[in-house]
Amino acid sequence: MKISFAEPKLPANGFVVVLMGGDGELSSSGKTLDKATKGALSRAVDARSFVGKKGETLTLYAPAGREKLNIVLVGVGAAKDLDTLRAQEIGAAIYKSLSSLGADSAAVFAEAPRGAKTKTADLASAMAFGARLRDYSYDKYITYADAKARLVGPTRLQLMVKGSAAARKQFKELDHIADGVDFARDLVSEPSNVKTPKWMAAQCRKLAKLGVKVEVLGEAQMKKLGMNALVAVGQGSVQESQMVIMRWNGGAKDAKTVSLIGKGVTFDTGGISIKPAGGMEDMIWDMGGAGTVIGAMHAIAARKAKANVIGVVGLVENMPDGNAQRPGDIVTSMSGQTIEVINTDAEGRLVLADAMWYTQKRFKPDVMIDFATLTGAIMVALGREYSGLYANDDALADKIIAAGKTVGEKIWHMPLDDAFDKQINTPRADMKNVGPRWGGSITAAQFLQRFTNDVPWAHMDIAGVAWSDKELPLMSKGASGFAVRAMDQFVRDNYES
Repeated sequence: MKISFAEPKLPANGFVVVLMGGDGELSSSGKTLDKATKGALSRAVDARSFVGKKGETLTLYAPAGREKLNIVLVGVGAAKDLDTLRAQEIGAAIYKSLSSLGADSAAVFAEAPRGAKTKTADLASAMAFGARLRDYSYDKYITYADAKARLVGPTRLQLMVKGSAAARKQFKELDHIADGVDFARDLVSEPSNVKTPKWMAAQCRKLAKLGVKVEVLGEAQMKKLGMNALVAVGQGSVQESQMVIMRWNGGAKDAKTVSLIGKGVTFDTGGISIKPAGGMEDMIWDMGGAGTVIGAMHAIAARKAKANVIGVVGLVENMPDGNAQRPGDIVTSMSGQTIEVINTDAEGRLVLADAMWYTQKRFKPDVMIDFATLTGAIMVALGREYSGLYANDDALADKIIAAGKTVGEKIWHMPLDDAFDKQINTPRADMKNVGPRWGGSITAAQFLQRFTNDVPWAHMDIAGVAWSDKELPLMSKGASGFAVRAMDQFVRDNYES
């Protein structure tokens, strides 16, 4: 969808979108149109009991006096609550409404109702960003024209706003972030018969066009480095495991370095500890953590962030065959610590253990954050609404949560405790890869903490939020690209020079 900005001017024809506050207050363009149509807007509002609730819409076709226009009223709720996050939701609601009306294009008057605190340029750019995020559908494999047509929304939106140059400048960066989110969504949505570890590595290489330095390690190199935990996960697959290192050097040479590390299990059968058949098709998105890292690197590089950021993703396929690792196997990780594999379906932590150790040994980052669709237990705790956050540094956790709040991504700080750490001890090795049933997400985080060397570290279990089975304000069902925006904001807030 093409989004542009212009100074306010009423078009001669087509769809026009105007805003209305929750107190029934029309924006200035709405009042102008009401007068031009001899009160048609006011009468329609009264007849439909339209009160301007957030996201509420009302459409007037060819009103008297402006017969070539179709006017869409969109409610913004209480004007005092109209911040940039709500403006994004309004933009998404506008996109959705125009899609249902079959509108190919529209002029959107981005005018805050009386009492709103949001600056006009901020409002317009945020509305455009919301529409941009909502303009996503994964239709790559749909061949029927009528089915594909139902997924197509407006192809052009023009935001009418005073001070359009400022809004245009702000949106340019937001557009890059949306590209990163969509890149992550595409990766997560891709079917696993295509999405092999090598295919994922090839997608990472595309970031070189943005100035990201990309390296790929194959199994031979990883074995030589001692990454036996990661390699063991993929040994039952005919697809070769990969590790990809992405480096964005946008800051000063002596600036602090942020490292983002992602679990990339391109399909997870559970291995020998095989999953039930029901719902196994969802495991195409078990590489959601890697998708987040790759999408965040795309966003950070595209907007030319003045920061040094490293992205590392471990890419494997977890399959059962005669060569697959078995429950009871003991593997030696790159760190030298030994791991008894109790359950081959607790494989993501094995991938991350070697990826985290490699990252800190080679790059010595100032902070390390990993992302993984790691446990079903986090969904028992937090449902499908929040990502679970674990950290060995409370200040780091607070910064990540603050970034999430800024962009509207929900993150909840979960506990770490020695009592849970003891639950992964085993007499046969240095540790086992699962603890008891209770607190499964916590024991998984405790496992990962053993590979941090006290580097400031955070772990985000995004199993409940990497994919949505319901429509959300800024997206339809499917891959969410969760935490791409939060990580971009985290870097912006704390590490840009």
